[in-house]
Amino acid sequence: MNIWLPVKLLSDWLTYSVFSIAHNTILAEAVNFFIFDTIKILILLVVIIFIVSFIRTYLSPERIRNILSRKHQYTGNVLASLLGIVTPFCTCSAIPLFLGFVEAGIPLGVTFSFLVASPMINEVALVLLAGMFGLKIALIYIASGLLIAIVSGLIIGKLKVENLVEEFVYKHKVSSELNEKEQTLKDRVQYAKSYTLDIIRKVYPFVLIGIGIGAFIHGYVPTDFLARYAGSNKWYAVPLATLVGIPLYSNAAGVIPLISALTEKGVAIGTSLAFMMAVTGLSLPEFMILKKVMKTKLILIFAVIVGLGIIFTGYLFNLILR
Repeated sequence: MNIWLPVKLLSDWLTYSVFSIAHNTILAEAVNFFIFDTIKILILLVVIIFIVSFIRTYLSPERIRNILSRKHQYTGNVLASLLGIVTPFCTCSAIPLFLGFVEAGIPLGVTFSFLVASPMINEVALVLLAGMFGLKIALIYIASGLLIAIVSGLIIGKLKVENLVEEFVYKHKVSSELNEKEQTLKDRVQYAKSYTLDIIRKVYPFVLIGIGIGAFIHGYVPTDFLARYAGSNKWYAVPLATLVGIPLYSNAAGVIPLISALTEKGVAIGTSLAFMMAVTGLSLPEFMILKKVMKTKLILIFAVIVGLGIIFTGYLFNLILR
């Protein structure tokens, strides 16, 4: 049974009956695409974000620091990457997280595993990818993102680049006391509800913009037009998509609907996802923030390692998902 059939029927009704748009026209295709994807994504976002935010009530930054500081390095990289998926931290949290992790004695490589995974892999990305490409693609994306985060952290840990961190970071002291009050189930549900509404308000403008651009491409861009320049047979497509994504700044909510429309028009899935991973995991704003706590050389090492991982993942997706 197609669980999205009621949504499809509603989008058809709105497109053809309420808005009275003629069938089999370019405008009808674009409007129908926009309405269907908007409703579907809203439903998915509300359900998944509520569940994940409820889980987050058990994971404060202090508790995460304490968990990771007690782990063996390799175990720490894996655990840090997994925690990056379910924690609500983004680029704006980079400095306090970096300071807190280093002060708690967490290895630098483990810290970087967390910093890579947190913006790149999250519940919004999971929801949108599963809704637009299917659960298989979403799970492969998460697995590849985790692998990039783990390997990147391990490499940076082996390079022994602690000297490239600004000196004041090691002198910075953060209180290790856990100022956490015991929460009741009602408190946790209320937090999840409030957090879900807050996230929806923040990301939905990006979702609408992304879906709007995607709807235009879906309806008006000729079939296979983009594939001529970004198809899987173009060797340069993946690295070019990665480089183009770095200067841009968006979140998964804004870029995934656009990726969906691009792949429908023939752009290789690996090329599209490499672009998305670069936008979310290698953004210039993040580098500018991190510049306050680490030297340029370390940022470049971080960008090159993660960038190569993204390019490899893009080629791999293109190979296995032809």
